Amino acid sequence: MAARSGASPHHQRSRDRASARAAGYNVGAPRWGYFDPILLVAALALTGYGALMIYSAALPREATGVVISEPVVRHIASAAAGVVAMFVAARVNYRVLDVLGWFAYGFGLLLLLAVLAVGVEQFGSRRWFDLGFTLVQASEIGKLLTIVGLAKFLTDYRDRLHEPRIFLLSLSVAVVPGFLVFLEPDAGSSAVFLVLWAVMAAFAGASAKHFLALGVVTVALVPAVLVVGVQDYQRSRIESFFDPEADPQGSGFNVLQAELAVGSGGVTGKGFTEGTQTQLDFLRTQTTDFIFSVLAEELGFAGAMVLFALFLILILRLLRAIMKAPDSFGQLLIAGIVTLIVVQTFIAVAVNIRLMPVTGIPLPFISVGNASILVMFAALGLTQSVLLHRDT
Repeated sequence: MAARSGASPHHQRSRDRASARAAGYNVGAPRWGYFDPILLVAALALTGYGALMIYSAALPREATGVVISEPVVRHIASAAAGVVAMFVAARVNYRVLDVLGWFAYGFGLLLLLAVLAVGVEQFGSRRWFDLGFTLVQASEIGKLLTIVGLAKFLTDYRDRLHEPRIFLLSLSVAVVPGFLVFLEPDAGSSAVFLVLWAVMAAFAGASAKHFLALGVVTVALVPAVLVVGVQDYQRSRIESFFDPEADPQGSGFNVLQAELAVGSGGVTGKGFTEGTQTQLDFLRTQTTDFIFSVLAEELGFAGAMVLFALFLILILRLLRAIMKAPDSFGQLLIAGIVTLIVVQTFIAVAVNIRLMPVTGIPLPFISVGNASILVMFAALGLTQSVLLHRDT
């Protein structure tokens, strides 16, 4: 379903009145009867599932009985803060972002610039702000604020999106933050920004011939990017993806161990906290990048299907919210949120089953991560806001 490329006079007047109310902050009260509890329950179920997997992945080898480790506490605390953020975002009329969208987008760019200057460097990348008590990944916040900026641009220029100049300008809204993230460096997250733009622009009604022309140019530039733009650690990840046996104790180690973990889980898994690759610490970064391998090893195919079923429920409720959104901005906002969740879920799982090189993309609601889970709940809050304010 594409966002409406042209609005009727009545619809346009209604939208103008809505924007005017938002500009003056004289917004109607949310109608909590429109709140989607299934969306919240699905997110909480995923978060709880993630907490269980993190508990197992972070369980000390010598532990006896229940041991609540720091990653579990951090995951639950981040989720609790996320739920609060969700209700706050739901309470505020989303049309405020239609008016202040460029300020939100600009703030996201400032965060991405700031992290390059004063961020903490780990694993060869400068991606995090050190708040003293925790680290916050700037790109996770930047993704959501870029969705807001894209929704704003595509709404304002939806009638001119057929023009090549406007089409390329819409691309620049994603390219700028994506390039800043690439400089951290974080090629995986950088690519997510471009996918967000592509899906949202297509949803808004961008011309297929423009996408085709851009695709041809992109393919032509790939060899140059691989030679000039790919750093040594990224090249190592790509090589280990194609041939992990070439360096089994180095760059290929994680790939091989993830394959062993996923493949050994079978239908029902080895049992919760009983995974050998997990509990013997053969899996590295097992609470983040390789959390799906933990799940597949210990809970097997059945456990993975439960995970996918929960994600499917979440996505279907988001698609339902798009159908109920009263205007193009609300539709595009939720379309971007759906895309973010689907793309990051696909990449995170694909890395674990060796369909893609290691990227560092978190599995939404499952991987431990402060900014990631907080942003996901805030995004659901924006979705709820569209539902709660569709008649105000």
